[in-house]
Amino acid sequence: MKIIEIKGTLRKDLGKKSSKLLRKDGNVPCVIYGIKENVHFYSHENNFKNLIYTPDAHLVNLELDGTAHKVILQDIQFHPVTDKINHIDFIQVSEEKPIVTSLPIDVTGESVGVKAGGKLRIKKRHLKVRGFIKDIPDRLLVDITEVKIHHSIKVGDLSYDNIELIDPKITTVLSVATSRVAQKTEGEEGAEAPAEGAEAPAAAATPAPEEKGK
Repeated sequence: MKIIEIKGTLRKDLGKKSSKLLRKDGNVPCVIYGIKENVHFYSHENNFKNLIYTPDAHLVNLELDGTAHKVILQDIQFHPVTDKINHIDFIQVSEEKPIVTSLPIDVTGESVGVKAGGKLRIKKRHLKVRGFIKDIPDRLLVDITEVKIHHSIKVGDLSYDNIELIDPKITTVLSVATSRVAQKTEGEEGAEAPAEGAEAPAAAATPAPEEKGK
């Protein structure tokens, strides 16, 4: 897991009014859970860009007024209109205890189904894992080379060294489906054949002029 360094300042005043003033100056109110008592702090929004706007998971070495904390990101709240960061929750971690976190998947290889005209559909972009900090990777590699059309990869099909996948084993991670373009083309070709074949019977069923007189 990648490591990022962030510095922050402990909050002396809590509450909505204090949080509003912090955000006005470009700071983000934060809290650390998972220790004897919650720790409230703040840091400028620019300090979180390399942590939030990336698909990779990170271990954060957080320094608050000279005291070091090892934490991982738990939750982020964004402003509903401006999309600015409103609040961040962290969890204290220890190298001696396993943690549960969410990791992004990274698709590798060229699917035989996609080569045959199929469409790759990713159902889960993150999976929950349990393991020790030292064993948790930045992301989970998923090889799709052997996935054919109408086939899928489920959580139960995946395994990684020293970490456990927590999502239900029957959960579909990705699949390869028949593309709409291929379906449409097949349908058009199938519709033309009967029309051409129907012309001969229709002509044969029409009586000749002399037969009408009879």
